[in-house]
Amino acid sequence: MRIVFAGTPEFAAAALQSLIEAGHHIPLVLTQPDRPAGRGMKLLASPVKQLAERLGLSVHQPAGLRDPHALQPVLDARPDVLVVAAYGLILPPELLGLGRHGALNIHASLLPRWRGAAPIQRAILAGDARTGITIMQMDAGLDTGPTLAMQEVAIDAADTAGTLHDKLAALGARMIVHALQELAAGNVPTHPQPAVGVTYAAKIAKREAALDWRLPAVELERKVRAFNPHPGAHAALRGTQVKVWRARPVAGTGTHGEVLAASDAGILVACGAGQPGALELLELQRAGGKRLSAAAFLQGFALTPGERFDPVDAA
Repeated sequence: MRIVFAGTPEFAAAALQSLIEAGHHIPLVLTQPDRPAGRGMKLLASPVKQLAERLGLSVHQPAGLRDPHALQPVLDARPDVLVVAAYGLILPPELLGLGRHGALNIHASLLPRWRGAAPIQRAILAGDARTGITIMQMDAGLDTGPTLAMQEVAIDAADTAGTLHDKLAALGARMIVHALQELAAGNVPTHPQPAVGVTYAAKIAKREAALDWRLPAVELERKVRAFNPHPGAHAALRGTQVKVWRARPVAGTGTHGEVLAASDAGILVACGAGQPGALELLELQRAGGKRLSAAAFLQGFALTPGERFDPVDAA
């Protein structure tokens, strides 16, 4: 097919690569404008742009799609279908109906659960046992369109947002190729989303990644996994921000935020109500430092049982 592809992060780049390998013609790639990144705040191209340029594809980076001048390159591309994956901009009505197959979205959840911007993180935070990929026909709503295909993925106990992202990106890349094959053959019925079970995956705010030790250990461990790799779950200790990259709930009793034990095996911190009552910190990082095992971290930051992490507002 002749496809205009719209996407920005690594999740979308996996789908673009798969579409090229499947032999589709992509006259235009839409991606968000380059953004400042890193300590030097230099402009950085999105993963989709980087891949598109390596493949020699034409790239269009409008700040928005309301301006007719921004729309014109898409109209000129005369696509059979638009394929959208984590693009980050709203498509206007003129594009939703462009081409004989409209616009298809690769969404990282089992719709209607977790419509919105951060379905992977929200699924982990909620303790969901499963998630998946939905291929959806886009309409004017927020991930409300009819579905073409859906496939489940188990959320393992050790899954972080990063590992789950990689599983779903690979699955989405395979599913969109298959969905287009079936669509071309006229074999893809669409199904309206059910009205029950709707949840919204709001964009992640950095403040959500602060570890509030008043919460149960199980919830805090989910935060550690949901915010790995970005923005990183964090707490404050003696006024120093510490990111926690790996942890596990364990038995323990004490005042929330209290260090119950500190050894090479891990740093045990008392949490809020519920059992198990403590979180064992296994991998940590001081601001400006490297990610370290608990044993290596303690060599440069000795802790004594009875110390307490700073209140959550200081994290």
